[in-house]
Amino acid sequence: MRPGAARSTLGRVFRVVTGARALPAVLLLVATAACGGDDKPSPSPTPTAAAVQPLTGLPAPDGVPYRPALVVKVDNTGNAAPQAGLGAADLVVEEPVEGGLTRLVAFFHSALPQQVAPVRSVRGSDIGIVSPTGGALLASGGAPDVVDQLGGAGLTLVTPGDAEGFSRDPERRRPYDVVVSPAQVLESSAAVEELEPPPPYLPWATDDGPMPEGNVTAVDVTFAGGTRAIWTTGADGTWTRADDQAPEGDRFVPTTLLVLRVTTVDAGYLDPAGNPVPQVVLEGSGDALLAYGPGVVGARWSRDVDPSSPLELTDVEGEPVQVPPGRTWIGLVPEAGSVQVS
Repeated sequence: MRPGAARSTLGRVFRVVTGARALPAVLLLVATAACGGDDKPSPSPTPTAAAVQPLTGLPAPDGVPYRPALVVKVDNTGNAAPQAGLGAADLVVEEPVEGGLTRLVAFFHSALPQQVAPVRSVRGSDIGIVSPTGGALLASGGAPDVVDQLGGAGLTLVTPGDAEGFSRDPERRRPYDVVVSPAQVLESSAAVEELEPPPPYLPWATDDGPMPEGNVTAVDVTFAGGTRAIWTTGADGTWTRADDQAPEGDRFVPTTLLVLRVTTVDAGYLDPAGNPVPQVVLEGSGDALLAYGPGVVGARWSRDVDPSSPLELTDVEGEPVQVPPGRTWIGLVPEAGSVQVS
């Protein structure tokens, strides 16, 4: 791949203010310890060193927990503070919703937190986000048409009344007061417990290769409507969010940022304030940006029309791009949004 050609493509895809160059597609496997926890042992044969966590790609020396992915919808406005439980998430997707706001879709598998809050309602976009895990989506509820849409797609939705584990925090005001215990949901719901562990969510790097290079220190993502996610990286290679709603020690701290340029369509209904609700289209293809440490890779994402199919990443020449193992934040940015790298 010619460095100049890749850099030019990255400039067309996103507004970039950086001296970093585009990077090779195959990235080095990071030898980082997997999250622990009181995991139910897998009934599979004795695990080997090759076992990896499906939602992080990190080594699983004690075996992959034999339980489904539990995915929780979390509010992401100022009313959400303090968010709880995100520090235990393997992966977080940020999706655009109505009114120019965003919500978080937090994935839990390698470890389960005591509670996650504040839990909010579902959107049609969640089908494409959650279906690849084959797991359960935990939410406060949803519009009847959307709930039917999720059911028609075969997605397992769990809301208050479907299982134990949901409660209301008297210290929070409605509708930001719903709290859930993923472990209690798993223990009390036969429908959830019978689900299988998730397959790999992203194309995790498994072979040694060149490390990303560059001098990137910040990634500024603006969703349509003005909501921003401003990330800065430190010496340890992790990313810190400027407007994090979680308390210190319980924040989601990714090692990789993956931005996908997506199309949105009108979901066909309005929120209580009269705003049209957008729905993300996670099929077909689009531009992507992967930031790891100080390096940035310009890429393309693609996925089949089947919402349970995996996401594929390629470079400008069509060669596969692999994601470094670790915690990953995925931002679904509409065409009206922007990304600046500096």
